[in-house]
Amino acid sequence: MFTYADRIKPDGHSITTYLENLLAKRYQIPTFQRDVVWEKENVKKLWDSIYKFYPLGSILIWKTSTKLESHRQIGGIKFADDFHSNEYQYILDGQQRTTTLLTSIYGGKIEKKENFDPTLYIDFTVEFTEITDDTSYTKRFLFWDEIDDNNGQIKANSGKKKRHEEKLIVSLRDIIKNPVEIERNLHKNGYGDFENPYMQQFRRIREALYSYQISFIELRGIEVAEVCQIFERINQAGKPLDIFDIVVAKTFRSENKTNNISGFYLRELFDKFKQTISSSQYANIDNWTLLQMLAVVVKLEFPEAGIQNITDMYLNKLKTEHIEAVWSNFKIAVAKTFDFFDNILHIKGGRLIPYRYFYLTITAYFYRNDKPDYSFLNKYFWYYSFHNADLLTNTTHLWEHIYFVNQQKVNSTYSFNKFDIDKNSLRKSFYSYRGRLSRAILSLYANHKPQDWAKPHRDVLSNVYYLLTDKPNLHHIFPVNFIKQSGIASQIECDSLMNIAYLSQITNLKISDKNPLDYLKEYDDPDLETVLRSHLIPTLILEWSRADALPENALTIFIEERINLLLEALRLKLEGIEFNVFDMGDRTDNI
Repeated sequence: MFTYADRIKPDGHSITTYLENLLAKRYQIPTFQRDVVWEKENVKKLWDSIYKFYPLGSILIWKTSTKLESHRQIGGIKFADDFHSNEYQYILDGQQRTTTLLTSIYGGKIEKKENFDPTLYIDFTVEFTEITDDTSYTKRFLFWDEIDDNNGQIKANSGKKKRHEEKLIVSLRDIIKNPVEIERNLHKNGYGDFENPYMQQFRRIREALYSYQISFIELRGIEVAEVCQIFERINQAGKPLDIFDIVVAKTFRSENKTNNISGFYLRELFDKFKQTISSSQYANIDNWTLLQMLAVVVKLEFPEAGIQNITDMYLNKLKTEHIEAVWSNFKIAVAKTFDFFDNILHIKGGRLIPYRYFYLTITAYFYRNDKPDYSFLNKYFWYYSFHNADLLTNTTHLWEHIYFVNQQKVNSTYSFNKFDIDKNSLRKSFYSYRGRLSRAILSLYANHKPQDWAKPHRDVLSNVYYLLTDKPNLHHIFPVNFIKQSGIASQIECDSLMNIAYLSQITNLKISDKNPLDYLKEYDDPDLETVLRSHLIPTLILEWSRADALPENALTIFIEERINLLLEALRLKLEGIEFNVFDMGDRTDNI
């Protein structure tokens, strides 16, 4: 009977046995393993630990019948061509040490060091003095570029090259493959006495290669979902394992032309899709969000597939055949979602989307929807972005929204309940991308395609005309230092999003900390009023500039006027939907 105690089994193998098993395809390295950071110093230190019979830490092996995508090579050495087995052995922890051991003995290629030979050599003439010696390993273990002086630039290597020719410096591979020849050569040159230090070095490293036991911990009965937690806990200092990596590995399928089976590699599909939308600011969407969007679509298409939620446990249930079935229509839905954000709402980039779940709900709406109602979609977006309550913050909300938007595909009649907006919440939404309401306000500003003050006919948020530093930037209409120096308002009013506008960085830098009365004069021409309206900025500030006088409470008046303009703009977006505007209970207006 299998028990929890059977899940973990300690074991051990010699270095040579481990590498032979690796080359014999008895182990695989799943592709969610992190990239190896290979450094000469670290390689030498590892071999010094082996040489001194210090512990290296355990290599964690996961034994399972689940087939995952695996690396096809390590250090340039092919070792895991596609094959099938009743039980796979995946290296969950130990890739770094495995790469070091394998390339030190069998050579290979190290990424970003294409012309470097990682084969390791040992110099028998470097005496082993005491166990605490922590410096001689740098001379004892050598790479070929530390031995060869063919380039004529490393004269100090000439002695090493001579010792290599005399077979006093030999590769670790030769010690495994040709030990008799090495020992015969030592005898031939007068170093064959048992107590000779060169012979002692030879025996010591050979004993390490064959007798040093690498500790293994074998895991059995572990589900894929648990691998994420295990991997994270044994890599506390590293990057936690992403569920996307697990899904990629689990859904991988190699091509089999003989049986007419096509290959499947989810990471490659995601990358290729992002390339098709590379001109969009949304092409850099993270894989985790894209995976959740995919899971929602799979749930819509295959209700019985077990994708009950978008948490890691359920994402782990995604199947290759389900992804393949929805992929074509999924790409269309996602592209339409990004186009909606980018070209209809004019929100240039994902940082301003008020709720991350909008990606999922709107993709669900576009999925297999040939006749989307953009009037509905606009109202849906602005309604939930500005609703006084946060109504899309958890997965319960998410599935309620998905049900709601999908109903609109078959029934074009829809209704939204009356809701509340607190003027004070608008007033106290600050210069930040973090809060839902802050992002909603900045999205509404962006939606009106604000024009640059210095170049009135240019959209500040346009992707087409950016040159060097001419990029959109958030600017305080009443600059921070001007407010501090003049004392006309509090810091809270200064940082309110009602005091923020999009400008190009060049225009922003030019304005700097100037009095708004002064800098507006520089841009005052017949188009400026239109430009200010594109920012939902009250034109009374332009009247103040022309009169060359600011009221005592100018920023307070300005903020209240801008709140009213924002609410009027929202009313037009939500035509037919009622909302109450209140101000800390002071008064209520029905709009």
